[in-house]
Amino acid sequence: MKSNFLQFSRKRKLEKAITLSVILFLYKLISPYNTTLIPLLINEVIVISTFYFITLYTLEFVGNKKYSPLSLILNAGILNAIIFFVLAVITLGLNAIFEGLTAENFMYSIASTFYAYIFMAALAYIFSVFRTLFFLRQKRNPRFYFNTMIFFFLLTSVSNNFIFLYPDVDYIKSAFLVVTILLIAVNSIRVPWIAFLIKKEKIYLLIISIVLSVLFAVNIGLSSSANASNKVLLMFSPSLYQFLNLLMIYGAIFFGIIFFTTLFHLPTAEAFDRKAQEASSLIDLSKLLTQVFDFKELAGTITEMTTQVCNSDSAWLISGKNGAMSLAAVKNIGYLEADKMFSLISSKENLNSIVSVKTLTLDSFLQPANFHSLAVAPLKVHDKINGYLIAARKSEDVFDDDDQKAIGAFADYAAIAIENAQLLEESIEKERLEKELDVAREIQYKIIPEKTPQIKELEISSVFIPAFEVGGDYYDFFELGNERLGFVIADVSGKGISAAFIMAETKGIFESISRLIDSPKEVLTKANEVLRSSLNRKSFVTAIYGLMDLRSGTVYLSRAGHTPALHIRDNKVEQIRPDGMGLGLDFTENFNCSLQETEIKLKENDILLLFTDGITEAKNSDLEDFGFERFEKIIIEFTGKSIDDLSNSIMKQVTIFSQGNPQHDDITLVIFKWCKKNNIGEF
Repeated sequence: MKSNFLQFSRKRKLEKAITLSVILFLYKLISPYNTTLIPLLINEVIVISTFYFITLYTLEFVGNKKYSPLSLILNAGILNAIIFFVLAVITLGLNAIFEGLTAENFMYSIASTFYAYIFMAALAYIFSVFRTLFFLRQKRNPRFYFNTMIFFFLLTSVSNNFIFLYPDVDYIKSAFLVVTILLIAVNSIRVPWIAFLIKKEKIYLLIISIVLSVLFAVNIGLSSSANASNKVLLMFSPSLYQFLNLLMIYGAIFFGIIFFTTLFHLPTAEAFDRKAQEASSLIDLSKLLTQVFDFKELAGTITEMTTQVCNSDSAWLISGKNGAMSLAAVKNIGYLEADKMFSLISSKENLNSIVSVKTLTLDSFLQPANFHSLAVAPLKVHDKINGYLIAARKSEDVFDDDDQKAIGAFADYAAIAIENAQLLEESIEKERLEKELDVAREIQYKIIPEKTPQIKELEISSVFIPAFEVGGDYYDFFELGNERLGFVIADVSGKGISAAFIMAETKGIFESISRLIDSPKEVLTKANEVLRSSLNRKSFVTAIYGLMDLRSGTVYLSRAGHTPALHIRDNKVEQIRPDGMGLGLDFTENFNCSLQETEIKLKENDILLLFTDGITEAKNSDLEDFGFERFEKIIIEFTGKSIDDLSNSIMKQVTIFSQGNPQHDDITLVIFKWCKKNNIGEF
């Protein structure tokens, strides 16, 4: 936390500190010793301003380094020891340096200024450490208390100038000093960061606080004595000299309170360390769950953390899949021994009845073991047990409530990890299947004609919409010799991949047979024979195969259980439904006997329409079928338009009708329109 008055850039703080240091040095050369009010006040303003910007720069330096509390304290202790060395040891040297020099002497001014700069730098760093420690780990903003203390620091320091000039008013300084010491004591109590140190660090802090509280107390005595070093600092700046005394008092009180506070926290340090380790471990596990997708790695981390946090000698993780339990990870125990222990537990305990962590003592079992006590935690997700986390101890200390809670927490994370691993596996499998379906879809669309044949006497339109990624509907055209066009429409029973495979095989069969056999009835008969080896009892194919003579407009049709063909002439729709059973329903002579072949002679503007039941059986939100009547009505309404308009209108109406209900069957539509004008026969 930084106060608002610290809003300067780091570079500007350093520039101002250097500039003011130069000004102070020059001022000391001009006026080295001040005994009157105005020069003294000017001197103190420059000194305080210089110290202020040095402190600002040091504060940012200390804050940006992110030191640990112990490192900060150790650094402050080193500087305090240096101050002790200066005050206690260099005094004799100072006497020799300043011997024969008066306060007005040029060399005296240079020496005293550099001497004071050393103190300003050291005091600025020590003050920065105290301030950083004060705000460390504070939940509420205590800035008001700290700024109030600094304000009285300043008042006490400045009041020392008046004592220097007017000794009779020393009670003012005494009053400020008492208030400042009280504020120091109050603010020194705010040390919440001690609770967050581990036990080893608290012991270390206990020793350091003893040394530093004594060292600061000794420095209080040294800085208050009338030796040469204190006289130089007092003549340089009474405020800086008083600030040195106050900071030494602050250090003595602060580290004295730290000693007793740390001593108070020491008995609970071990428990706090354990809770901190549990929290840290759970945070690490949370990160791993989002970053690591290898369940083996997660399982190994969980067993390792269980042994560390719960003070167990060994731990192992049992994961379950499809009702079978298997070892996923072990720590400080062999796989065979862990499996043997789990079998032993399973034989003596009903593991399915364990709803939370349960502790067991192996003395109750009839088989000797290396462990004395166990803790078994179920891995539950959605009330389903997917495994167990087991921790074991060789000592006679049983797992207490804290141990059980920690093991239970790790078990919960392990359960989530197993669930995530299974979901990931399913996701990968689903992705693989989707890629396969994409390939199958591409293949199917290559099987379906890319474009309709371009024939002068005939307009052709076709539509194919699978209900799923791939479908079982099929249509094709075969341009045969002697101005003939073969065509087929088929519907494989079932949906999805299996239907698509049969459809692909059906295409190859019709494409081969159509070039060898002319009769539609014989084509269907031969196709039924070939499909015998491919279709099981639950599969069949309905189809219509036709052959069109493009010279006369004569169409020969046979139907194998398919929806009827529609012949539209003069706004009337006629259903063409020659007898015949589906391909694959019978492989005897009965199939051939059931088939009929019919002949249709087309005249100008006649339409022949083939479709699959995905159109008439399309359902709305009330599960009502689209039906043949709606289908026929649309055909009659748009029969005078182009066949592309007719097919688009049919699909539009089917889509509107079935809105709100997903498509459940493949839709295929093939439309022929005879355009030859010389065909004028009446039928």
